[in-house]
Amino acid sequence: MVFGGGAAMESSIYRFILRHSARQQVILLLLTLASFPFLYASLDLPKRIVNEAIGGAKLPGAVFGVPVDQVGYLMVLSSLFLALVLINGGFKYAINTYKGRLGERMLRRLRYELYARVLRFPLPRFRKMSSGEIIPMITAEVEPLGGFIGDAFAVPVFQGGTLLVYIGFIFVQDPVLGAAAVSLYPFQGWLIPRLQRKVNQLGKRRVRAMRTIADRIGETVAGVADVHAHDTSAWHLADVADRLGDVYDIRFEIYQRKFFIKFLNNFINQLTPFFFYAIGGYLVIEGELSFGALVAVLAAYKDLASPWKELLDWYQQKEDNRIKYEQVIEQFHAPDLMDEERQRADVPADARLAGTLALAGVTFGEEGAAPVLDGVSFEMPVDGHTAVVGTGAGKEELAQIVARLLAPTGGRVLLNGEDYGRLPEALTGRRVAYVGPADRLFAASLHENLVYGLRHRPVTPPARDDRAATRRRRRVAEALAAGNTDFDVEADWIDYAAAGCDGPEALMRRIRTLLRGVDLEDDVYA
Repeated sequence: MVFGGGAAMESSIYRFILRHSARQQVILLLLTLASFPFLYASLDLPKRIVNEAIGGAKLPGAVFGVPVDQVGYLMVLSSLFLALVLINGGFKYAINTYKGRLGERMLRRLRYELYARVLRFPLPRFRKMSSGEIIPMITAEVEPLGGFIGDAFAVPVFQGGTLLVYIGFIFVQDPVLGAAAVSLYPFQGWLIPRLQRKVNQLGKRRVRAMRTIADRIGETVAGVADVHAHDTSAWHLADVADRLGDVYDIRFEIYQRKFFIKFLNNFINQLTPFFFYAIGGYLVIEGELSFGALVAVLAAYKDLASPWKELLDWYQQKEDNRIKYEQVIEQFHAPDLMDEERQRADVPADARLAGTLALAGVTFGEEGAAPVLDGVSFEMPVDGHTAVVGTGAGKEELAQIVARLLAPTGGRVLLNGEDYGRLPEALTGRRVAYVGPADRLFAASLHENLVYGLRHRPVTPPARDDRAATRRRRRVAEALAAGNTDFDVEADWIDYAAAGCDGPEALMRRIRTLLRGVDLEDDVYA
């Protein structure tokens, strides 16, 4: 199972793209290159329509064994042109949809990796970075990167290739490409806004979903000590991965609808030349329209400005996103980041801490400040009772070092002679409890807060019908493709055995007993 984010993040957005989507980028490039012959054919076919079908030169007499006259041959070539329009539109739709899926998948990966690094930040770093800084970086600031990642290679190849195809055709055929036809603009002005309304509604849903994720991230930042103390990183990662999946679904539907609108828009635009060739050509044959007038209309149809403008826009977008990516990644590089394997590793259910914990010359102080602990040395039995009595600063920091929530800046902490700091968080988080002066309630029911320390890994998968199971398999595949955890947030995460219980009913009895024991039953009821 996938658990955390990558060990190191690329400092360049292009390295990040190639590291995680090189295969998909190659597929995009191949799709783009495959579209060029059809694009060229769609430019060359009008010449044949004008010279052969309309001009009457080199009439074949039969097409695929079927005899045709001049008008019939014109209709065949005009229909072939319409087919090429559909094929080229289909290529654009497929490429844009694939770019959208790839961009959203990579954006999901980036956000997940940033969130995973937040869970591995040392506690002092949260005094330097507030949740108000972290949340916008993970949510809003990286938002434009999703669109750019899909365009990073495809746009310059596609638009640049299109420009070269146009220029090459001009040199070979010497036609003049002009502005696009506008005969169907009123219809487009009526239809496209109606289709766009659904996209706008989905956009609002996406904003609401992102706000929910921002709240979750804010809770994690504020309660990160509880996360480490109880080893619930996996549950938080699964929860955020599931919510990122919701955002992915919404955004992918937006891409499908948006590019269908674009496909429809392009198809409507290309209907005009079909009428030019078929109806206009027929009128020329019948002598009701001059040949030169039709050629002038056809020559005014194409326009070289569009691909060039797209290339310039892409360059500006590339520079903006390069800077944005580097600024965000810089904030998430921490030299004292928790080792990923220490957070990822699981331990047997019966794993225990035993023996002697020893501090040897332990020093702790934040950067630029005087140390609050200086040369602390003592030994304490893990299975005994030890009280540390004193006044002044350092009490809380010492307790957090013993609880493995802080790492000493000097000296060593040893458990039975071994480095205490190398133990998996799954062991210390389940066997070492820390109760500090600050408390934290997560945005959940009171019962979920009471059993929060029992959520380490999914224990029992939920029962699902066939439709739900299919949806879950799709979500897992997408999560893995985006480098997210595949832990099931809908599973039962409560470790009943760790609480000395065999199920939910026994756990409720256990909770009531404990609340009475600490004289909190009335407070919880209230």
